[in-house]
Amino acid sequence: MKQTPLLVLLIEDDMDLAATVADYLALKGIECDHAYNGRAGLDAAMAGGFDLILLDINLPRIDGLNVCDSLRRANVTAPVLMMTARDTVDDKVAGFTVGADDYLVKPFAFEELEVRIRALIRRSQSQASMLEIGDLEINITSRTAQRAGRALNLSPTGWVLLEHLARNSPKVISREQLERLIWDGEAPESDSLKVHLYKLRRQVQRPFETPLLHTVRGVGTALRP
Repeated sequence: MKQTPLLVLLIEDDMDLAATVADYLALKGIECDHAYNGRAGLDAAMAGGFDLILLDINLPRIDGLNVCDSLRRANVTAPVLMMTARDTVDDKVAGFTVGADDYLVKPFAFEELEVRIRALIRRSQSQASMLEIGDLEINITSRTAQRAGRALNLSPTGWVLLEHLARNSPKVISREQLERLIWDGEAPESDSLKVHLYKLRRQVQRPFETPLLHTVRGVGTALRP
């Protein structure tokens, strides 16, 4: 199974810098979505699915400190790496106070940016050994899951699908993304993914009344209350 690429949200109003950062990260195997103001960045981050958020402080509409504060108040746990030209102790304290995980002063070396991104994501993933989606509990370390105290009996492929959907909850994951995750984009037959999702749905949904696994027609699949 192919490893899922890291996905970073870059919230930066300097378009030239944003394009350069995105191009560099792409060369290093890190996908990068871009929002050019604080309002758009906050909306995108709230939707979830990002491994890390790169956040400038001086942003139009909503500044980076308020974006970070809003994310933490909404229990968005993705690590936040702030990028700014402000380099005083007070500026750094302000960023850490609202929930930033690290601080990078402009101008910076792209090699250092990549190292800090990977270090923050590794630390975040090692801490996220338990995931909860509604009454569904997933233990990443022991590779077990239960819903309302009832253990789920998952196949190896079912586990991979469940973990990926949970880590990206509530984001909708496309059929193509799930096929790349399992078969590197070359499914053995057209209905193979549908069969695996059907088996996963039987485990996650039955005998519960509240659905957690949702199919969005023409878009993909999401795990969310």
